[in-house]
Amino acid sequence: MKPYSLFVVDDEEIICKGLASALESDYRVATFCDAESALAALPGELPDLVLLDIGLPGMGGIEALKIMKRLHPDLLAIMITAYEGVDTVISAMKTGAYDYIVKPIQMDALEVTIKNALDTIRLRKEVRDLQERYIEENLPCFIGESDEIQDMMSFLGRVAKSPDTPVMILGETGTGKELLAEALHYRSPNYRGRLVTVNCAAIPRDLIESEIFGYEKGAFSGAGPAGKKGLIEDAANGTLFLDEVGDLNLEAQAKLLRFLENGEYYRVGGTRKQVIQTRVISATNKHIDAMIEQGTFRSDLYFRLGVIKLEVPALKARPGDIMPLAKHFLEHYGHKFDKRFTGIDSEAEQALVGYRWTGNVRELKNMIERGALIGQGPELSLQDLGMETAGSQPTPAETPDPYPPIPEEGIDFPELQRAFEEHYLKTALAMAEGNESQAARLLNMNLHTFRYRLKKF
Repeated sequence: MKPYSLFVVDDEEIICKGLASALESDYRVATFCDAESALAALPGELPDLVLLDIGLPGMGGIEALKIMKRLHPDLLAIMITAYEGVDTVISAMKTGAYDYIVKPIQMDALEVTIKNALDTIRLRKEVRDLQERYIEENLPCFIGESDEIQDMMSFLGRVAKSPDTPVMILGETGTGKELLAEALHYRSPNYRGRLVTVNCAAIPRDLIESEIFGYEKGAFSGAGPAGKKGLIEDAANGTLFLDEVGDLNLEAQAKLLRFLENGEYYRVGGTRKQVIQTRVISATNKHIDAMIEQGTFRSDLYFRLGVIKLEVPALKARPGDIMPLAKHFLEHYGHKFDKRFTGIDSEAEQALVGYRWTGNVRELKNMIERGALIGQGPELSLQDLGMETAGSQPTPAETPDPYPPIPEEGIDFPELQRAFEEHYLKTALAMAEGNESQAARLLNMNLHTFRYRLKKF
């Protein structure tokens, strides 16, 4: 079968027939005498390349190209024009034409142009294949046939096409938010640039701004003598992933918002405007809405970071994916530890499917790693996984209700809420031996929010 298909769109029948005759030995060729009929054929067959006359009757070639590019952004078109007018050529190229040729058509020149265009298409396909292979091999968190995971990955494929639209990834701890950011980066036009990951919770709040945006010489006490470029500069023409973005202080939030609005920022202590292009992906497992109410997170930044929101489904929401994931991890760790497992025994499968997975895919991966290391095979057993019996952890249906019933006389809800909050704040502080930062982490909140709530008691 001929590998590439071409549309020839020209109102001159002799040109359509001549081009078809010259090209059909190497390509699948379909001819159209007007733009309307070519557009009508697009849903049924998407060509690799379109030879499109600019001076068509009815809808002109440039208008037709706009519609084609809107429907299929990767479609390549070579424009055909009777006049090599500068304005016409510029208009065609701005609309997204790959190249143009002038009538009368010189076949030698046209064949070279077509070959170059198809080389571009071939390279694009190879890049896409490499990107998909990378995702399959390196992003196992998104293995599965469930509707939830398929819908999310389909949506991700569409979102990834933009080089700069901000994306916020939401989801529980352990669901694979960082891996999803990798998938977005390697499917995007920015894949040639770097993916720079910043864990906002791991950097002291008074240093986060200088780490992200950099600083100039003498900007603050202890600043390096030569200044320092920020992580945002490392991500130029690539992707900046801000993990745990809810831990940014308000000063850094204001600076990030300015950058998202116009691509500009200043280093700490600097007066020279920095301008770069990068895509910002953020992630959090915090309740940002509550932080906005408390004044610890800017609502305008939240809306700007979340132009696109991706919700990563928890593992318990897609139980049909548990065993495909478990078997993938077993194969991976079996190979790593030089062991050959034939599978997972039925009792262990039952336990895995019935488990609650509060730690999500990360917890499953860790459990299978343990089993693969300890197990002797040929099948992974319940004991290998560290589960004594298939019912070692109750399923959600068997879990007792943790909430007391409401009596007929009612309850004092504000007091109950206050007591609940006070108990866990003080318990976390005691467990952390008075270390407020550690106590905040135990409650999955930032330090500012923890101190704010603790002051009430």
